[in-house]
Amino acid sequence: MSVLRSFRQMIGLLSRGDFARHCDKLLGEAIEALEACPADKCKAEITVKVTFDYELGRIDVKAEAKSKLPDTVKFMKTPFWSIDGQLSVEHPNQIDMFPARKVHDSADDDEERETA
Repeated sequence: MSVLRSFRQMIGLLSRGDFARHCDKLLGEAIEALEACPADKCKAEITVKVTFDYELGRIDVKAEAKSKLPDTVKFMKTPFWSIDGQLSVEHPNQIDMFPARKVHDSADDDEERETA
């Protein structure tokens, strides 16, 4: 009779080894995401949950693993101001010394073509 005495052995046997292979895959993805992280500091997390259900002398073991990876794309924040219920990149109390090219919404372009 084979008796398990370590958690490590049990993990290797779960779902005929598929669970351990899945955890290995999550570990590889986490390392890859950390290496690709654009920031100086990143965090990845792998959570393993093992549930034991006991009934009439039998123990069923259910395992779950999930990961949370860092975002590999970071965008800087862009300041906007609310002017009459709309967004503007121009501060309402400052004079614009270098006027930017006006950004058109595609809906505005369609309306201009129809009226022309």
